[in-house]
Parts: sequence; C-alpha cells; structure tokens
Amino acid sequence: MEKLDSCAPLVGRVLLTIIFLVSGYGKSADPARTAAHMGMVGLPGFLAWPTAIFELALGASVILGFQVRIRALLGAGLSILSALMFHLDFADQMQSINVMKNLAIAGGFLYVFAFGAGAFAIDKR
Repeated sequence: MEKLDSCAPLVGRVLLTIIFLVSGYGKSADPARTAAHMGMVGLPGFLAWPTAIFELALGASVILGFQVRIRALLGAGLSILSALMFHLDFADQMQSINVMKNLAIAGGFLYVFAFGAGAFAIDKR
C-alpha cells in the first residue's frame, strides 16, 4: 500500500494535467481557430499563443512537480475562468458538463495546492 501512496500523487498530477497538454498543443497547432473561438466570447485573438504556452507550461510543470503549489492555484483559476467565459449556455447539456468538468479540475488543483506534489516531484514540499 505504501508504494501506491507514493505513486498516486504523480499519477494524479498526470491525469489532472494531460488535458492542458493536449489543449495547449491543439491551440499551438491551429492558433487561428483558437483566436476565432476566443473572439466569439469577446477576447482578443492575440491571446491564442499566450494561452497555448501557458497551458503547455502548466501541464509540464505540474507533472514534473516544479513549483506545483503556485501552478495549481493558477490552474484552478484558469479552469474556473474558462468555465465562466466559455461554458455558460446551460440550455446546452454539453456546456453544463463542461462547467462541471472545469469545476472538478479546479477542485483537483486545489487539492494539489493544499497537499503538494508528493514524493516524485522536483519540489519536495
């Protein structure tokens, strides 16, 4: 059981952040599409690249366990902000699911913030 206890935080960090790596890669692969999507909610399209870079850096640093507590707070904030800006059409069931998904991710990040990265991490706190 102790081996599972020491590995679980790493597996949890990977599962929590893989969505940011995939999303950041997708944004960087098609920044014009991302800019158009951002424009639909009133955000300037030039934020496509910074958002992609932020998501990739967030995912990588949390997986590696580097500055994980501050990154977890940033990830929670991004998840909540994304839910509020992109998924408020509650008449659409998929949007409601996306809000709940984003809130669950924020909750996972807050858990990482509270308890740290665990044993397999660059930062040992």
